[in-house]
Amino acid sequence: MALNPNINGGNGMPVPFQNEMFVLIRDGVEFQVDKIPGGAIGGIKGKIYLSNVRMVFVADKPTQSFLAFDMPLLYVHGEKFNQPIFHCNNISGLVEPVVPDDENRALYSTHSFKILFKEGGCGTFVPLFFNLIKSVRQYNQQFGEPRAADPLRAAETPVDEMMRCAYVDPNDPTRIFLQQPNSESGLRRRTYHPQPEQS
Repeated sequence: MALNPNINGGNGMPVPFQNEMFVLIRDGVEFQVDKIPGGAIGGIKGKIYLSNVRMVFVADKPTQSFLAFDMPLLYVHGEKFNQPIFHCNNISGLVEPVVPDDENRALYSTHSFKILFKEGGCGTFVPLFFNLIKSVRQYNQQFGEPRAADPLRAAETPVDEMMRCAYVDPNDPTRIFLQQPNSESGLRRRTYHPQPEQS
C-alpha cells in the first residue's frame, strides 16, 4: 500500500508505472482503510482504478491528508466478496505496506480495506479483480516469496486475453479500457519508492 500516490492533475488518473496497463475504472464506490497516518479512513466516496499491477482508490473530494490509496495486487491477501442482506455488496481484504528499502518492515503494519459498491452492480468488476489477483499470484510464484517480490513484476502478467473475454454486466457502471488512456505528461514511474532529485 502507498498513501497518496502520484495522480495526474489533468485527468485525475494515477500516474502509470512502466508497462502498467489500466484494465478498468469503477465510479460510485466508498472506501475504508485502517492504520494510516492521521487515523482510519471510512466512508470516502470516489473511484477505483484497476491495472495489471495495482488497484488505486482516488477520492472524489480529497482532504489535506488523503487523496488516494494505492494497493499493489501482489500485496493484497485475504480478499473476500461479501453480499450482506441489508447493506451493499463489497470486497474486503488485507494489504501489506510498501516498505522503503532503508526502513525496517516491523515498523509497518498490515492494513485492512473495504470497497463498497454504492451505485449499481458489480458483476463486471468482481470477476476481473479476482482473475487479476489470481493471475498475478500465479505469475509471481516463480520468483519465490510473494511478500519479498517486486510489485511491479506484475506488469509482466498477461492480461490481454482476460480483457478480451470479460463479461460486461449491464447493471455495473464499471468502464473497461479498450485502449490505454493518454498520459498528458508522458511520464511513467519506475519504482514504488521516491527517487532522489537530480541536481
